[in-house]
Amino acid sequence: MATLWSRRRFATSVLTGAVAMPLARASWGRAPRASNLSERWIELVNTHTGEALSIAFANHAAFVPAALVKLQYLLRDYRFDEEHRIDPALYLQLSDFADSAGREPRFEVISGYRSPATNAQLRTLGHGVAEHSLHVEGRAIDVRLKGCRCSTLRDVALAAGRGGVGFYARSDFVHLDTGRVRNWCG
Repeated sequence: MATLWSRRRFATSVLTGAVAMPLARASWGRAPRASNLSERWIELVNTHTGEALSIAFANHAAFVPAALVKLQYLLRDYRFDEEHRIDPALYLQLSDFADSAGREPRFEVISGYRSPATNAQLRTLGHGVAEHSLHVEGRAIDVRLKGCRCSTLRDVALAAGRGGVGFYARSDFVHLDTGRVRNWCG
């Protein structure tokens, strides 16, 4: 039996969906609700530039905009000195995964944002980068967690089931991203 909807019920449903969809989309395998954020900090060292940053990126109910700007600069494409917005969910992943591994969130960054030009250049040189890499969207990072074996970081990330996890044993780093859940070895 078909259910008939009144105009009021239909309008209420449409408006509720319009308001809820952006909120739901933001939480699909990505950043948690702001109420779940406490003060969160992270330390990153860019292995190519030597730049280091130890900063609180979330404080109580929100991300700290000034911290996100500084982190974005550190994770820029150093080859072209090009910045791009970085998905804040990456910082949450790093912080959570370090905590799960029993370590402070101190990471060496091998690769953060990659410009399309850098990505194409690395593909041409045969470095095994994906044509449609999430690095180009600011949604991926290649890291080592200080004081932790990369295989342990990989295992923690796989157990969390939050985005992509690539393990590069020979190069000694782990790829983490905020895309769909999947894993591979490189």
